[in-house]
Amino acid sequence: MLWQQVVRVTEQALCSGALLPVLTEHEFIEDAGVRFFVRILSGLHRKDAAKELQKKEATATGRAVNPFLPYEKDLFVADVSATHVAVLNKFNVVKHHLLIITRDFEEQETLLTSADFQALWSCMAEYPCLGFYNAGEVAGASQRHKHLQIVPLPLAPEGPQVPIEPLLAEAEFKGVLGTAPGFPFLHVFAQAGPRASKTDAVIAEESFQLYCAMLRKLGMTSPDKNGQRQSGPYALLVTRDWMLLVPRSREFFAAISVNSLGFAGALLVRNEEQLKRIKDCGPMEVLREVALPLLKKQR
Repeated sequence: MLWQQVVRVTEQALCSGALLPVLTEHEFIEDAGVRFFVRILSGLHRKDAAKELQKKEATATGRAVNPFLPYEKDLFVADVSATHVAVLNKFNVVKHHLLIITRDFEEQETLLTSADFQALWSCMAEYPCLGFYNAGEVAGASQRHKHLQIVPLPLAPEGPQVPIEPLLAEAEFKGVLGTAPGFPFLHVFAQAGPRASKTDAVIAEESFQLYCAMLRKLGMTSPDKNGQRQSGPYALLVTRDWMLLVPRSREFFAAISVNSLGFAGALLVRNEEQLKRIKDCGPMEVLREVALPLLKKQR
């Protein structure tokens, strides 16, 4: 039912002009056993103009502008829970890109909570999709107001549902947590356990507990109360079958911004020059540069 609502609101928002998709072309770049899906943006002027307007308004008023308080009514999709709503991403690159935002302001750099996972899973249970979280500006978050994101699967028009899945298939485990030998950066990977007969609420709580364990595995702070700030930026990817968490060192490789979808094997560039830069060094090197180095025990 959520999917039908996403499609319906998308059509209406396109007609009203509330939704402003960013047009792209794409190429595949094969590297390190992954067929990376790279989108070349052909028009960001409207998004850039909106950001500049936000900056001017913030300067004039002395207050940061928050596009989620209030959110645009024409982009509203659903009341997800008592704590979260779902809205369309106004400047979407991926069609039917959904944002799950907190009703009240919470910092993007606070740790995720059980309520966040309950909201995420209530949406992800509805249709095949990839959930992700850019934990802070260094991880690629463009807004301070806490928001998780969902994009439909498959990510690319051909190949695996998620481009990096061939490397995840080779993961090595110690208990429930593992690492993928093909990743040249610090990370932790987990597969979902048996879920037959479990409710979405139970699955969401298990996912939250797994998220906490993944943070601890990497020596990062895990949540013990709501509103707790993270100890460092990270990328989080979530599907119905697995979760991947990657600590981040910086947002940009050269001038190329990398968010969590980069670690799913989907990158964005603004022009042909940036595309050539990725081709020259290799997409996996781009990810290594914006992540943290492997620990000795992960080598």
